[in-house]
Amino acid sequence: MSFVATAYPQPFPAEPQRGPIDRALSAWETRRVRRRRAREQAEAPLSLAGGRSLRPLAAEDLGLVTFTHNDAKFLRSFLAHYRRLGVTRFIVVDDQSRDGTAERLAAEADVDLWSSPLRYKDARRGKLWREALLSLYGTGRWYLSVDSDEYLVYDRCFERPLPALIATLDAAGQKRMMAPMLDLYPRGPLSLYPFQGADDTMPWEVADGYDGDGYLLQPNRRFLSLRGGPRQRMFSTEAELAKYPLLYWDESCSFGVSVHQPLPFTRNFTAPQGVLLHFKFFADYRHKTEAAVAEEQHFNGAQVYRTILDRVADQGDLDFTYSGTRRFTRPEELARAGFMREWAEQPKRGPL
Repeated sequence: MSFVATAYPQPFPAEPQRGPIDRALSAWETRRVRRRRAREQAEAPLSLAGGRSLRPLAAEDLGLVTFTHNDAKFLRSFLAHYRRLGVTRFIVVDDQSRDGTAERLAAEADVDLWSSPLRYKDARRGKLWREALLSLYGTGRWYLSVDSDEYLVYDRCFERPLPALIATLDAAGQKRMMAPMLDLYPRGPLSLYPFQGADDTMPWEVADGYDGDGYLLQPNRRFLSLRGGPRQRMFSTEAELAKYPLLYWDESCSFGVSVHQPLPFTRNFTAPQGVLLHFKFFADYRHKTEAAVAEEQHFNGAQVYRTILDRVADQGDLDFTYSGTRRFTRPEELARAGFMREWAEQPKRGPL
C-alpha cells in the first residue's frame, strides 16, 4: 500500500500490500519511538477494590481492559454486549466516578475493579493504566482494549463470537485487528433522545444514525490514520478514528504514542475487520460536555468539548442528521457498505 489518502468506506476484497521500503520505514519508526518512550517511563499505581487479590486469567479466558468515569448508564449494555461476544473477565479502572459506577461494577462476579490515585489525564489519557494491567494479567495472549462507550462489532459477530475470530486471525498470522470508531447519534434533536441504561435497551437502539460518507483513510509510517465523521463535519475537529481494540499482547507491545498507534507499528497495516460503535451524543450531551470541560481531563484541555459548547451556545439543541446519514440496524450492513471486511474475506495469509 502506498502512502496515498483514499475514501472510506470502501470494499476491502484483499489484504493491503506494502512494499519493502514501507515496511522498513515502519520498523525504523517503531525503534525510534520505543527509544524515546523508554526515557519517559512513568508509574501508574493501581489497587484492586475491596482489598482483593489478583485473579489470574485461565488459558481459556478472554479479558477486556477498560476504564470508566461516571458512565453508569452504559454498564448494563456494555457488559451484556461483550459477554455475548465471549468476554469472560472485565478488567476495569474506575476513574473516581461519583454516579454509582464503582458500586455497580463491584457487584459483578466477572469484573475485576481497580482504582488509582491518578486521574485519566495524569495516566496519559489511560495509556499507563492499560499497559500496567496488561502486564499484570500476562503477556502472550489476546485481549480486548476498549473505552466504556465503545461497542465492538464485526461481520456476523452475534453468530461467531470472538474466540472464532481470534482463531481466524491466529491462522493468518495476524496479531491485531483494526476497528475504526464510528460515531453514532440520534436521528433528530438530541434533547429528544435520552439513554438511561436502566433496561435491556442497547445504545444503538436510541442513537442509530451515523455518517455514511466523508471519511479519509491515510496510511503513514505508523498506522492507517482515519479522519472524518460527525465531529469533524459539525465541529471541524480532527479526532483520530483508527483503533486496534483486539490485539495479541506480547513483550514487544506498548501503546507508545497512543492507543490509536500501538507498537510495533508493523502490525498496524490491516484492512478494517470490525467497527467500534461509539456513543457520545444523547439528551444529556450538554451536561456531559460541561463536565468534561470543567474537569479538563481530555486532550488539549478538552478543546473538542469546548468547541461543542460553543456550537450549542450558537444553535441551542443539536441535530446531527444530514443527507448522508444512514441508520444502523445490523453489523452485516456495515460490512456490505465497506466499513469493514465481510467474514468470508478474512485474510488467509501471513502478516504484512
